[in-house]
Amino acid sequence: MSINELQDEVIAEFNDFDDWMDRYQLLIDLGNEQEPLDEKYKTEQNLIEGCQSRVWLQADDVDGKIVFKAESDALIVKGIIALLIKVLSGHTADEILKADLYFIDKIGLKEHLSPTRSNGLLSMVKQIRMYALAFKAKEGR
Repeated sequence: MSINELQDEVIAEFNDFDDWMDRYQLLIDLGNEQEPLDEKYKTEQNLIEGCQSRVWLQADDVDGKIVFKAESDALIVKGIIALLIKVLSGHTADEILKADLYFIDKIGLKEHLSPTRSNGLLSMVKQIRMYALAFKAKEGR
């Protein structure tokens, strides 16, 4: 599936719920469904700066596609990073760098997060794009 198809799937999933308490529960469930991150990846290097909670993000090149794994010590944040991974993991660096992440606004995530969580979300997106840039630079050699 393309990044946009995955975003549309997420939007449809969130549109099933009118109440933001239900949407928060969906986020928590998404985070809990995620495979726990291997302890060896919970390093300072993998911590995302700018997040109030601790969020570790691991990126690996698998056959030219970037596969992300992550974990957080906060339930909602774990759900947010799970959403980003659902949409962006398994795509090429170029696809990730060109992606317009419209689903974040469409599901109302930004306006329903506290300012610190909103900043954290931006930091997560930035870190994912930084990994994509690094992988792209490696490919260019």
